[in-house]
Amino acid sequence: MPFPPGAPAQAQPGVQPAGPFPPGGPVPAQPGVPFQPGGAAQAQPSAAFPPGGPAQAAGPFHSAGPVPAQPGAPASAVPAAADPAGAAQHGPAGAPASGAAGPYAPAGPLPPAGPYAPAGPLPPAGPYAPAGPTWAGGSEAYPGQPVPPPTGPRRRRWPSLVAALVVLALAGLAGFQAYQIDRLTGRLAGTERQLAEAQGDDRARLDGLEQRAEALEKQAGATFNPEAVAGAVLPSVFRVRAGQFTGTAFAIGKPAAGGGTNLFTNFHVVEAVWEAGDREVFLERTDQRFPATIVKVDKTNDVAHLRTTGRFTGLTAASEAVKSGQQIVVVGAPLGLEDSVTTGVVSAFRDARDGSGPVIQFDAPINPGNSGGPVVNGSKQVVGIATAKARDAEGIGLAVPIEIACDGFKIC
Repeated sequence: MPFPPGAPAQAQPGVQPAGPFPPGGPVPAQPGVPFQPGGAAQAQPSAAFPPGGPAQAAGPFHSAGPVPAQPGAPASAVPAAADPAGAAQHGPAGAPASGAAGPYAPAGPLPPAGPYAPAGPLPPAGPYAPAGPTWAGGSEAYPGQPVPPPTGPRRRRWPSLVAALVVLALAGLAGFQAYQIDRLTGRLAGTERQLAEAQGDDRARLDGLEQRAEALEKQAGATFNPEAVAGAVLPSVFRVRAGQFTGTAFAIGKPAAGGGTNLFTNFHVVEAVWEAGDREVFLERTDQRFPATIVKVDKTNDVAHLRTTGRFTGLTAASEAVKSGQQIVVVGAPLGLEDSVTTGVVSAFRDARDGSGPVIQFDAPINPGNSGGPVVNGSKQVVGIATAKARDAEGIGLAVPIEIACDGFKIC
């Protein structure tokens, strides 16, 4: 191992110390022995001597006396160049060298000690560098013992440990958050499914309610409502005055060609005017009066076609034949009393007899002045034209079927 400059060399086990050396003096290098400039040479490991015997010096001895050579080595004088002073001594001037290894003579030239080179500065022996703190793989001075690596400041490992713990904590937090997000996503999807199912149920329930409402509307429409029927029919019904006679007329179908309104009434209501060759009659409603013309008559079926220049809403003719038990409303002006309404049912449908056409029998009360008035079903459609009542009987009224009038005059 290296020694500090100027320090005495330490002897190896089994080697006697070679005595003090002058500080900083040159030391001849031995083969295989590491050399360090400015320091003492280390003793050769194999130079062990018995007690009291001569020791091989680890460097040149500058003494005043001869030194016996090693056994088997020739003695020679130390060149004068190795010691120019002639008798350099270790220690104080004139004092013998202390720590001499063996019985060295106090005077005489110093023979070379074996294969040692003359005194003087020498380059380092072997492949070792002249300076350096350590040698890898051991030392020549201590065979088999590795040189310890240079000690330096120990690196602290706790920052790396703390960083690893932080990374682990962040990873765990991220995983927990991902788990929570996944749970929330699943719950949201479940809520959306439940909402969709609830909306589907509500939609189905709403559809059912709409269908039920439609059915109720149809049922209500089928339900007989005389008030509603009268309110829809009355604006199209008039009292007709033909000379000295009065009766009832009603607007029917679409507006007449060239403007105006077509109307139906009974022939017996306008018979006197028609037979007199006159064609003008009058339509009355409250305090209003409108002139009308007799266009055509059907004496067999007791129907007359009138036309006025005024525009009124025409009623709709029923497309189906009446049936017994069907409820009806009769609107007219009995005894001149306009806007009179009575109700009843269809008693029967009578076929033509004795040269007369078919008639509808109903039980709604009618009187003179109702002739020519409309007979209307619950759907606000005209099914017949009231024409007469049975004499000496109650609850028997007769009407001309509306399809006979429409087919005969083509104005419905």
